[in-house]
Amino acid sequence: MTEQQLREVFAAHGPVETVTIVVDRDTGEPRGIAFVEMTQATEAHAAIGALDGKMLNGRPMRVNEARPKLHGDATRDAGIRDHRRHRV
Repeated sequence: MTEQQLREVFAAHGPVETVTIVVDRDTGEPRGIAFVEMTQATEAHAAIGALDGKMLNGRPMRVNEARPKLHGDATRDAGIRDHRRHRV
């Protein structure tokens, strides 16, 4: 799944600000996780409802609102909670 493909899937539900695909730091390969930021929370929630469980490229998508990583990992979100970030 490319950044552009994810952008197109989510754009059907509203404007997309950013798409970030998480890659393995050792191999550089995608880990199957992405963060999609949308401009409006209502559109983001609509996208979650419409896309969670939808088949994409032969695999079901798991779409939910991003949560801070446990155990105080300072490298993730730097303690900032953004309601627009969604895990794919």
